[in-house]
Amino acid sequence: MRAVRISSPGAPDTLRVTTVPEPTPSVNEVLLRVAAVGVNRADILQRLGRYPAPAGVPADIPGLEAAGVVEAVGGEVAEWTSGDRAMALLAGGAYAELASVPAAQLLPIPGGWTFEQAAAVPEAYLTAFDALEQVGTRERERVLVHAVASGVGVALVHLCRARGAVVAGTSRTPAKLERMLGEGLDRPIAVSGAFSPNGELTNWADVICDLVGGGYLPGNLLAAAPKGRIIVIGLTGGRAAELDMGLLLRKRLTLVGTTLRHRSVEEKGRLVATFRRVVLPLFEVGRIRPVVDRIFRIEDAAEAHRYMESNRSVGSIVMSWDAARREGS
Repeated sequence: MRAVRISSPGAPDTLRVTTVPEPTPSVNEVLLRVAAVGVNRADILQRLGRYPAPAGVPADIPGLEAAGVVEAVGGEVAEWTSGDRAMALLAGGAYAELASVPAAQLLPIPGGWTFEQAAAVPEAYLTAFDALEQVGTRERERVLVHAVASGVGVALVHLCRARGAVVAGTSRTPAKLERMLGEGLDRPIAVSGAFSPNGELTNWADVICDLVGGGYLPGNLLAAAPKGRIIVIGLTGGRAAELDMGLLLRKRLTLVGTTLRHRSVEEKGRLVATFRRVVLPLFEVGRIRPVVDRIFRIEDAAEAHRYMESNRSVGSIVMSWDAARREGS
């Protein structure tokens, strides 16, 4: 089969389409013929050699979310059959024509959706949903989302609004904030440099979902309301920050870190099952729809990575094995 491989750690041009052996699904796995894949920041970090794949996952084939058609199923898989349309959460290896996926990490694609829409859901929306579940976001609470126009940021806005929360969001680009008003953002906040809340935002947020990390932590402590919850989901702004533990104690704050990739299949399966019960119906009735900023041919993976690194996108970036044919139709 064809796959996009990291030929060596480095720039986007190290991504090459090449031929690799087809994966063989285990008894509890499904072989998915991939039609489209989502592009994530984790893919870029893996390409740079800064985010190694877990054991048993292809070290040189990125990709954490995909959509396609079930090609074959393992002997102990009962729910899925050949020909089913599915979207999948993976620990890696999605940049390929075929991927072996634990059956518990598959979701059905809502009727009428394209594969490109479906590929924008698993990693982004499961990450967002899991974060909100961990901090127990409730109706009428005030939620602050950093990097609100990212794929996970958009998902957080959608899911917070579905819960009846009020959502503020930060971005360094005013045009992105304007676009996010149409996605349900209540309060746009332009930032430059490190996040520093103004007087109105001090003690404002019941929940802070931080996709930046680094120097945003001091501002988060100021913006958090007493007994507020801060969950760190991404580290695009760096891994180190100064923590004012006195402020943490006085406000009785909760500080949580989270990631999906290195969790067990069993834990991911439980998350997917809950997501299927709680969130999938919202997709099916059209209450929530993923935002796809741009679709690239998978042969242009290097260009897709450069576009993500340019920070111009709103929502998800997707690559398709069949984009060239559809563009010409």
